[in-house]
Parts: sequence; C-alpha cells; structure tokens
Amino acid sequence: MKARQVVAVVLISASSALATIWGYNHFSGSKTYFYAQDSSLGKMPANYAKFFDGQKFGNAPADFTDAASAAIPATVHIKTKSVRTVTNNLPKNPFSDLFGLGDDWFGPQMRSIPEMASGSGVIISEDGYIVTNNHVIDGADELTVTLSNRKSFKAKVIGADPSTDLAVIKIDAKGLPFLLYGNSDIAKVGQWVLAVGYPLNLETTVTAGIISAKGRTLDINMRQSKTPIEAFIQTDAAVNPGNSGGPLINPEGQLIGINSAIASPTGSYAGYSFTIPVNIVKKVVGDILKYGTAQRAFLGVRYLPDNASEEQKKEAGIQDGDGVYILDVPADGSAAKAGIEKGDRITKINGIGIGSAADMVGMVATYRPGDKISVTYQRNGREFTVPLVLHNNAGTTEVVKSNGMMDKLGADLQTLTKKDASELNVKGGVVVKSIDENGLFSKTRMEEGFVILKVDGKDVYSVEDFKKLLNSANGSVKLEGVYPGYEGSFQYPLRLNGGQ
Repeated sequence: MKARQVVAVVLISASSALATIWGYNHFSGSKTYFYAQDSSLGKMPANYAKFFDGQKFGNAPADFTDAASAAIPATVHIKTKSVRTVTNNLPKNPFSDLFGLGDDWFGPQMRSIPEMASGSGVIISEDGYIVTNNHVIDGADELTVTLSNRKSFKAKVIGADPSTDLAVIKIDAKGLPFLLYGNSDIAKVGQWVLAVGYPLNLETTVTAGIISAKGRTLDINMRQSKTPIEAFIQTDAAVNPGNSGGPLINPEGQLIGINSAIASPTGSYAGYSFTIPVNIVKKVVGDILKYGTAQRAFLGVRYLPDNASEEQKKEAGIQDGDGVYILDVPADGSAAKAGIEKGDRITKINGIGIGSAADMVGMVATYRPGDKISVTYQRNGREFTVPLVLHNNAGTTEVVKSNGMMDKLGADLQTLTKKDASELNVKGGVVVKSIDENGLFSKTRMEEGFVILKVDGKDVYSVEDFKKLLNSANGSVKLEGVYPGYEGSFQYPLRLNGGQ
C-alpha cells in the first residue's frame, strides 16, 4: 500500500512540473524563435535580449558616496578675469605733433573691457598644484581658486600645453586634499565613472555615468594647436559649461581623466562628454613641472585619419584592415630608421593593440623624445615587430625648452636684413613673415609683412631684442612699425595673456 502511495505522489509531481513548464512556455511569450541561416547548418536558436529579475550581472557598487567624498574636497572652482583691449581704429591725428596733442588725441583710442569666465580644476598635491584645461586659463589676467570649503586663493600659471588642452596652476597653500592618479589604460567601456565640477556656476556637483567609448577624437584642439593630441574617453556622465578642468573618477575615487569637452548642438549637455585620459595628464604635468613645457614625442609617420571616408580610401587605393594605415614616412624620422614604410599598418605599440589613429596618438603622447618603444606592423600579410626611438619635432631626442612668451605669439618672425633696413631707412627691425590663426598675433589687426620697429617706445633691431622686451613685459605692450610700400607708421596693442 505504501509503495503505491509513493508511486502516485511521484507521478503527480512529475505531471505538475511538466504542466508548469508547458504553461510558462505557452503563455510567457518567450518561446525560442529560430531564424533562418545557412540551410546546411539548420536553424539557430535566438531570443529577445531582455533583463530577467533576480539574475546578477556583476558586482556594481551600491553607491558612490566614498568616491564622491574623496573627489569633492580636491575639486576646485577656477574663476578667471581677462582685460580685453579694444580700439576704435581711428587714423592718427596729423596735427598732433605740431600742437603737442599727443598720439591719443583724435587717433587710435584704446579701451579695456573686463571679461569673466569660470571652470574647474583638480588638486594633485598637498602644496597647491592644480590641473585644469588650457582653455580655462588661456588669456586670463587674474585667476581665483575657490576650494569646496569656500576658501579662496589667487593662483599663478605654472605652464600649459595647448596640444592636449592641459594646464598646471598653483596656489599658496599647504595640507590640501588631493586626488590620486588612476590608470586610464585599464579603464573599460561600460565602467562606472563620476564627473565632478562646478557647472553653470553651481556649487560642487557630482554626476554619474559609464564610459561609453575610448580613443575618441573631435578635432577640437586644432583651435589652439597645430599638433593636437586627442584620445578622449567618452562618457555619458552629465558635463556642462563650467565642468571643464574637473576630474573624472572611478568608483574607487581615483583620477582617470580631466573633463574637457562636450558634444552638443546647443552648447549644453546633450548626452556625451569627453575626458583627457589620466595617463596623458600624468606625463604632461610631469613635463611642465620638470622642463617648463610638454615634451612631445613623434613616431615620424603621416597616417590615415579615423574620419577618412570610404571614397577617400578608395581613391587612395586603401583597403580595410587592422591598425593604422601609414600614408607617408619622412626619411629622417624615427619610423623610417626602424624600417617602417608607406602602406604598412601599425597594429601594436609595446604589445598593446592599436584600434585607431586616436589610440596611437594617445599612446605615443605618454612617452618623451628619447624613449624606446616596440612597434608592431603588418606588411603584405606578415607581421613584424621593431624597436624604435622616439624623436621630437626637430628630429632629435634633445629636451625642448620653453621659449617663454614667444611660443604664444603664433607668428614666424625674422630679423630685418641689412638691405631691407637700408631701403626702409631704419637701423633694424623684426619682420612678421606669417601669422598663425591660433596665436596672440591673430587677435590683433596686424597683417603679414609688418615690420616691428618699437615695443612700448623702445627700439627693436632683431628678434632677440624683441624677445627680451616681451619676456620682461607684463599685461600688454604697444607694437609700432611700418608696412613696406606704405606711408606712415602703424600701432597695434598686444595682450600678452591672450586677450585683445
């Protein structure tokens, strides 16, 4: 009797289980769907990708309070003041010399207009060194740094690198909280991150998101440099005007980047923000503190940009493939000496895969001239790995020293030849051969070919004279000179800190 009862219970249980499974599959709407494939392989099972309650997909942090607590005290508000000089460009009064009226009486009238702006920054040492964006402090006559506890300090610029859009400033303080460097190379797409800063003149603000891509380029740094470096980390953490220069941190509270830009049709946050990887930040900051300027290393190649269209590739006869396609290899460059040729594809640097030109540029940006690296490239279906010594833009491994104010002018200057000086009936001067659109000279109305004869009334006979006068000046100077073939002298006010 007992045996029959046991059998009955087993049969009832089995029937119930089968009925439950059939009912779930029938009514749940999640039946397996088979889509057609190669007939020789049969059909492939597939299903809708949806989340099922109760299923775990990793160990996401419960909250970000610890990371935020570490970042907020080390994030500062940077306010800038720039005095822009404008002129009405009226002609010089022809009777001023006769009647002793001076140049300012009915003539070029200059007026100073203050401009205010703000951004964010990251304290990286207890004695007051702060990292921010170059575009935050560029052109500022006065910098004010406010800590999260509302204490304010005047700051000075230690150095800047327009190519990476980074700058180092310093305040006179001790015992400050600071952020520790993380490692942007191991940051992964999908990883949680926090953006911290002072957006829209609000108090310290923390937003969360994930890394949505790496190795992005926007060509935005071309606005301030002929040799831009862009290998941005892309995130969906909300970043707005004012966040520039603030930190991007991981859930452990480590700095993994400096927020720099947003992609937006309106100028405000629209879903994507872009961050300078901390491994580039570490290198540039180290260069500025040690050498006074960033030490830029070059592979010595011209490569196919990431945004090249399929038509451009087709016209150049370039087929798709892994790595970065090399368009040209200058004979005296590092790559040529290592045996790399036009048509090769660089796929790895020091064994790390290169998926795009931005990846390659970003990785090289973490090295200095003279550093030895290994480069892996493909040629005719074969792979080669060669050692390579990186050079600077002059083709050497020498340390490049800051040229002071001259680096900011954005102009090619040459000492006036004796022949030309004789024709102009002057003892000497400086010829402005060309003007770059990103330099200080571009913010004046000066034209190429102008001959500078005086700086603030002091005679200039050579480029060296001009350099000494500019490096010893503060605020603004007045440049005087002539245009060959034109009568009269011309004057241009020049803001040495960037405004005009």
